[in-house]
Amino acid sequence: MELFASPLQTALLKALDAAALRQRVIADNLANVDTPGFKKGVVRFEEELKRALNVPLPLKTTDPRHFPSPVPLEEVSPRVERDYFTSMRADGNNVDVDEQMVNLLVNALSYHALTQVVAGRYASWHYVINGGR
Repeated sequence: MELFASPLQTALLKALDAAALRQRVIADNLANVDTPGFKKGVVRFEEELKRALNVPLPLKTTDPRHFPSPVPLEEVSPRVERDYFTSMRADGNNVDVDEQMVNLLVNALSYHALTQVVAGRYASWHYVINGGR
């Protein structure tokens, strides 16, 4: 275990990874806006993270009929899903430029907020390690 590892730190770093992946997926969606048959990608992460963070204690299953334990926080990772069920145009492409631009802005703001929180935590550690100087 790392010296400064905590569930919060792990969640923050995983959220940064998810935001970086989301940025790449949105860029891919926008790059393929005119590609016939292209289906947009969507990053799924927050739901799984929420489930992993809302578990008070790890569950032990002793019988196959027990509810499965949620994924441990260390194993939570973002995943890209393709939306095969919608179409925006007759050629089968379902990329909405306006939607993608809003997603891009929201993701940029989220990434900025996450980096500020992580930087603040590192600054606090730096302050403590240096004895308040």
